[in-house]
Amino acid sequence: MKHGLEGKSIRYSIFGYFTISALVVGILIALSLNTRFSTQMNSSMETESQNMVGQVSRAVEVYLRSVMKLSDTIYYGVIKNADLSLDSVNRELQLLYDNNKESVENITLFDKDGRMLEAVPAARMNSHTDIEKESWFTETLAQPENLHFTTPHVQYLFDNSEGQYKWVISVSRAVELTEGPFTTQGLLLIDLRYDSLEQILGDISIGDEGYLYLMDGGGEIICHPKAQLIDSGLVKEDNFRVVDWKEGSYRGNFEGEERITTVKSIGYTGWKAVGVIPTGSLTLNTLKTRLFAVFIVLLFLFVLALINAYISSRITDPIKELGKSVSRLESGDLDTPVYVGGSYEIRNLGKSIQGMALRIKQLMNDIVVEHESKRKSEFDTLQSQINPHFLYNTLDIIVWMIENEKKTDAVRIVTALARFFRISLSRGKSIITVKDELEHVRNYLMIQQMRFKNKFTYEIDADEDTLELASLKLMLQPMVENAIYHGMEFMDGDGEISIRVWREEDDLYLRVRDNGLGMTEEQVENLFKDNTHVPSKRGSGIGVRNVNQRVQLYFGESYGVRIESEPDEGTDVIICLPAVPYCEILEKEGKACQ
Repeated sequence: MKHGLEGKSIRYSIFGYFTISALVVGILIALSLNTRFSTQMNSSMETESQNMVGQVSRAVEVYLRSVMKLSDTIYYGVIKNADLSLDSVNRELQLLYDNNKESVENITLFDKDGRMLEAVPAARMNSHTDIEKESWFTETLAQPENLHFTTPHVQYLFDNSEGQYKWVISVSRAVELTEGPFTTQGLLLIDLRYDSLEQILGDISIGDEGYLYLMDGGGEIICHPKAQLIDSGLVKEDNFRVVDWKEGSYRGNFEGEERITTVKSIGYTGWKAVGVIPTGSLTLNTLKTRLFAVFIVLLFLFVLALINAYISSRITDPIKELGKSVSRLESGDLDTPVYVGGSYEIRNLGKSIQGMALRIKQLMNDIVVEHESKRKSEFDTLQSQINPHFLYNTLDIIVWMIENEKKTDAVRIVTALARFFRISLSRGKSIITVKDELEHVRNYLMIQQMRFKNKFTYEIDADEDTLELASLKLMLQPMVENAIYHGMEFMDGDGEISIRVWREEDDLYLRVRDNGLGMTEEQVENLFKDNTHVPSKRGSGIGVRNVNQRVQLYFGESYGVRIESEPDEGTDVIICLPAVPYCEILEKEGKACQ
């Protein structure tokens, strides 16, 4: 609905939203009031009863299979392999009992005459009990191929010194006993704890008033949630009628109550799991369903109110969002995205404002680019200026050398001066190789060393992998100039200037170090302040701040000049540049790398 009405007029949007909302609510209410709701509820409860009875019968079958497995283990793993005339099976029976004592009350082995051969845990037979006359004993020996299950009863075979009588379900089977060369018939009895079976049923209920119980093949109740009331005669159950029913669901009347009975047989024993649902509870569920339907109608009405509120917000919110965008533009944030959404008219207005903001941003970017270009030109012009005093002093030295017939020295200084000017011009280029920049400063140092009559020494050391990287032209010369004129101004001699160039990962470092007078932190800070440029009568007149700004203008704010100095300890000027090959710069400018 949102995308279908996107971009339409306000009138069309209001009509569309209200029409579609009313239609959806009408369909939902019609579906919620469908009369088939009650029928579906009855079918659902009946299905739930069948599923629950099936689950319980499967759980009981699993439990009985574990009992049968225990019986087989005792017979085939212990009794059948033992010679009772020589061996005792008590230890093996005790071990099996310990592993199953949560569900087993005791394990007993009898001979065919009813004499107890082994019992775990250890117990003494009740003197008033005649085993040979017990129905389970005679039936088991008469049908040796089957397991026999009794109904729940109080354990009475053994004397109980504690006075506690426990409810058990006895499982018996005929076994073959070996005594020397003879084999006789015997009987294995396993008493199961009644509460272990009762835990399987737990508090299972079907619906609000339904319940589930177990009975044996003769109709005797094995486990029932109302067992005590049935035993006392306060409640009756139609178990003797249900015993003849086959598996399935049946509707009938018992004691004046209509109910649905579900029957499921349990393998191995002839037991049956029976689920009972009074139809009165279904009527109550139908009433609850109708109340729920009323609640659904009210909920839909509430949702309709919310939808109407949403519709109005769909109209007004785009205007509010557009107003926020305009406010951010007014504050100077031209990068903020302008909201474009809502109805047709608001979308057009948003697009117009967005176009206006893009145009303003473009004009401002043009102004910034023009300003940066102008600053680069100013810095390049300032950097390319050579103080006339330096040139005059150099020419005076050359004249003096010629007059004193020091032609070799004159040739050296003239050659150094020519190379100095050649690199200073560099055909108007601002970016040169590190190799050329070092050559330029080497010529400058040679001239200054001859001027100052070896007042200082210098050393240039550059790693081989840095020589073909890109450098800013005339960047080191102002730093060397400061080291000569300011760092060593009051020194008597033994001045030292070292230039070191190295690379660390993606950064290029150029360091100018002198052993001059050094500076305080305040003096270092003043070098970077925006002071009016005053040309020096002895130097080039280019300050540290100008070099730092020029580096940042070309390579970014993360690069520039750093000064480390202490009074009487000398000064280190470190310039950081990106480690970019010079050929890569030329390729970006569309020039061939030579």
